[in-house]
Amino acid sequence: MNKLIFLLIVLTFGAHSWRAAGQQTLAEQQEAGMFLHTVERGQTVYSISLMYGVNEADIYRLNPSSREVIKVGQSLKIPQKESSGNASVQATEENYVYHTIQTGETLYGVSRQYAVSGEDLAKANQGLTPQTFAAGKTIRIPATKIQSLPTTQIKEVVKELKYTIKRRETMYSLSRRFNVSSEELIKYNPQLKKGLKAGMELVIPVKAEAVVTETSEETESGVNSLIDPRKERKQMDAARIALLLPFFKPDGRTPLDVRVIEFYEGFLLSVDSMRNTGMSVELYVYDIGEDVSKTAAVLENNELQQAHLLIGGMTNEQIEQIAAFARKHEKKYVVPFSSKCEKITLDNPYVFQVNASPQNLYSYVTPRVRSLFSRHRIILLNTEATDSGSLFSNVLKADLNENQIPFAEVSYNDKTFSANITNVMSTTTPNLIIPVSSSLDALLKIKGTLRSIVETKPEYSITLFGHPEWQSYTKECLEDFYMLNAYFYASSYMNRLTFEAKHFSENYKDMYHKPLPISAPKYAALGYDMGMYFLTAIRTCGYDFEGYLQQIRYNSIQSGFNFGRVNNWGGFFNTNFYIVHYNKKDYSITRGE
Repeated sequence: MNKLIFLLIVLTFGAHSWRAAGQQTLAEQQEAGMFLHTVERGQTVYSISLMYGVNEADIYRLNPSSREVIKVGQSLKIPQKESSGNASVQATEENYVYHTIQTGETLYGVSRQYAVSGEDLAKANQGLTPQTFAAGKTIRIPATKIQSLPTTQIKEVVKELKYTIKRRETMYSLSRRFNVSSEELIKYNPQLKKGLKAGMELVIPVKAEAVVTETSEETESGVNSLIDPRKERKQMDAARIALLLPFFKPDGRTPLDVRVIEFYEGFLLSVDSMRNTGMSVELYVYDIGEDVSKTAAVLENNELQQAHLLIGGMTNEQIEQIAAFARKHEKKYVVPFSSKCEKITLDNPYVFQVNASPQNLYSYVTPRVRSLFSRHRIILLNTEATDSGSLFSNVLKADLNENQIPFAEVSYNDKTFSANITNVMSTTTPNLIIPVSSSLDALLKIKGTLRSIVETKPEYSITLFGHPEWQSYTKECLEDFYMLNAYFYASSYMNRLTFEAKHFSENYKDMYHKPLPISAPKYAALGYDMGMYFLTAIRTCGYDFEGYLQQIRYNSIQSGFNFGRVNNWGGFFNTNFYIVHYNKKDYSITRGE
């Protein structure tokens, strides 16, 4: 790399920075072999451990209170991966050092501190924006060091001094006076070859020490401008989409999973819809089977490198293979089904995970519940069943406690349930009853008694709040949902009574000569919504639509999309959810966000 050498006058300035109580300086963090992570909504100790490749036990050891609960905005001490607790943390090609951004820091300053080029830093943190490059946020530092750092050193330089010759001065006296040889004097003053005379004006080369800085061609403004280099938004009327799905068993005839076929059928309907608007869509479809060898063979197809978007994968092994391909070829990759590939999404900037893990979603739902039912008396009803509802209830309780909102807890007893529940209910404010369990069995135990209270004791106003599984219980509980003014949250929900849902059902039946399956969620609707969303994204925002996610507008049939990048170097989680309401007043069903 070419070097530019500048002569600098070095000035030292005093720096002052605000420091929160208990916050460690960068030097102190490095000395302790750790860094600080600021907890964001949706994160758990488990997901944070995956993000940084450390053990949960290490996080608990450094942050004892995190065993109980972690809060949004809280700073957690995280051990540097491979750290031995000393100041020199070594990175390898497979490893990163993580850096907590300090007040006043710039990307250029970080690049110089770790001897990493700005370009490599930006590549390792593709989610960097002016908002995410902020004090308390974390970035990762790759192991690719700059060949040579900017260095400051003392070097000997030559200054030219003008001097007028006095009477009786000789070449010898001048050499002695200015510590310069006769040859150098003649070199700078060729006229001396004819002799030295009083009154002559000479150039005297004087040697001196000076501070010289060597710097690379990267400039401070150039490196800092690498933050949020969003590409220009362009409308695109053509897209190439690759579907990689496990269609058939090895016999080539028996479907692996009929839901995959339904998803594909729905996706084809979205392609037809977009083509009807004038968009050109090329669809490449591959059967990746159920083993990794077939997936690997499919990924060798050169046609895939022409695709703008990859969608598919069922198992984590398949997802990992496709994600690695997407990273290598810089292709956006949508994981349509799995909610258990969090580790892959946390580390790959090209991955869009449609189904976020339930634990990730809980921390988005609970503030909405708290806000929606702020005037209710909240009662958690424990039926002694342990399932996903129990995990949601734990997050909800932590949220209520943090915000100092009182709530009651009641354990179900079939003989005393009516008395126990009314003892904690209010007659002056509405009551929100939340079964801890999401199971149908738990719902069947309590719904009859609660309906009886509503029908015989009008002084008690009851609203029931539940879980995503409830949308599958309408056969057994639909009337009770209306009578109990029930709500539930769900990442996806299709109201079959809406015009859009009816129209989609009719198109599906016309196309495939069979009714839309009754099950929930409906995989055909998932395929349709996913196709419509991402094709709309390309159509309105271009192939680099990830920089404009908040500007993508699509009114879904069943599955909504609200993608957010999980960190400065990873992919995207879909944090969309709905609050579904069975309205007692008019027997309507509404789906709100």
